[in-house]
Amino acid sequence: MKTSSFLLINILFFIVLNLSPRIQVNSQAAATDSCASSFDLGRQLLFKTTSLICRSVWDAQGFILRYEETSPKLWSFILSAPNTNSYIGMGFSSNGKMVGSSAIVGWRGADGGSMIKRYHLTGQKPKQVVPDQGNLQVVGTSSSLISLSGRLYITFQLNTSLPDNRILYSVGPAGRLPVRPGFQLAEHDQKVSTILDYASGESKTKGSSSSTLKKIHGILNMSGWGIILPIGAMVARYMKPWDPVWFYSHSLVQSLGFLFGVSGIICGFVLENRLGVDVDKHKSLGVIILTLGCLQVIAFLVRPEKESKVRKYWNWYHYSLGRVLIILAVANVFYGIHLGDAGSVWKASYAVVVCLLFVVAFILELRLWIRH
Repeated sequence: MKTSSFLLINILFFIVLNLSPRIQVNSQAAATDSCASSFDLGRQLLFKTTSLICRSVWDAQGFILRYEETSPKLWSFILSAPNTNSYIGMGFSSNGKMVGSSAIVGWRGADGGSMIKRYHLTGQKPKQVVPDQGNLQVVGTSSSLISLSGRLYITFQLNTSLPDNRILYSVGPAGRLPVRPGFQLAEHDQKVSTILDYASGESKTKGSSSSTLKKIHGILNMSGWGIILPIGAMVARYMKPWDPVWFYSHSLVQSLGFLFGVSGIICGFVLENRLGVDVDKHKSLGVIILTLGCLQVIAFLVRPEKESKVRKYWNWYHYSLGRVLIILAVANVFYGIHLGDAGSVWKASYAVVVCLLFVVAFILELRLWIRH
């Protein structure tokens, strides 16, 4: 078969922004407490504070942690953070995941009263964050929340041989404080996962690699399933006059999109295991899309000859499956952007790409109708 012309498709739809929204910490409030400054809460606590190990554990939010093993199986903690009219939390996790961890959360109410409570994080939804539950054995009346010089101080003691070293810190949305009777927590505005070496006091943030993996996961799936595959489908439908160039171009583009998409789904499984997040709907859609993609590959490998009587049924199957795959893929990309809290720029950028593809497809479809 002779090739009369060669079509070069070079599409660059790649808008990647480093979206890491942060609450700006009031510098004056943050400056009132540091590991280098003298430490005095101005009131008598149940444990001494002079020998506590002090570390800055979350610089972006001004979190400072002080702790020590006061006596065998007794640990004392003081968490300090700026008062931004939101709750602050410190969770203990055995595996670094939010789900399954237990936390101490404190806030200063609108009436000026202070509140500190234990929570058990059985899931990601607010109703699955259960107050007064969890495996933290807090000592009697050792827990308290103190407001001083624009900062909040959560103080508590734990009865344990060694607390979990995977520590989670969180900041709630400003102005949305837990209230009676349920004391339900609003979803955190910012969080970070760390590993604390109790012996040396070294605290390492574990969020950076997960954040990078999240972006890679999103970019691969957006590019593969959500952009390249629709382009490949357009090639197959509107380039038929250039036979066999359309066939090889279609096969090449779809193979590239499939490889990108499979890589993105693999990253998604790794990300889910690392973060312990509840994304069952997003994952289920991803598995369905992957299954449809695999069926398309199988259909390509076993396609009948053009002269075969069953070719028209194969064409119907191949076209229909492809359209369903693309619709689900686009929907799941938008849903993934929402779940990842990537922000309006990601969502708007992908929406622009989808609209451009739709406009091009509409124009080409119109031309196809006119010619026929």
